[in-house]
Amino acid sequence: MREKRTSSGFLLKQRAFLKLYMITMTEQERLYGLRLLDVLRDEFRPFGFKPNHSEVYKALHDLIEDGVLKQVKRKKEGMKLQEVVYYTFTTEGEEKAKLYKKQLKVELERCEAMIQKAIRDNFGSK
Repeated sequence: MREKRTSSGFLLKQRAFLKLYMITMTEQERLYGLRLLDVLRDEFRPFGFKPNHSEVYKALHDLIEDGVLKQVKRKKEGMKLQEVVYYTFTTEGEEKAKLYKKQLKVELERCEAMIQKAIRDNFGSK
């Protein structure tokens, strides 16, 4: 899976966190179109991160391009024409998601160690 470096040199971007959480939501069969933005905002609110609509859908499209997720359109209950878009794993998607999570875990641990060092060096704690 590809990630772009930020200007600070860290591999992780907000989109990486969104992708990781979307994979987790898919594993729990909670990932579906219309409520997705609200669910993500609720989950990240305590951390001061409020993902916007375009960033969420860019992350979703990355996962679709990477062959992890696919879109499934279904008729909304009680409606004749209105469809709801659900996102589910592709046939190979679960394995690709596990690999992505392993790769991201290594990077998160590296970032955590760097942050802890910066805190110790600058504030003398932890």
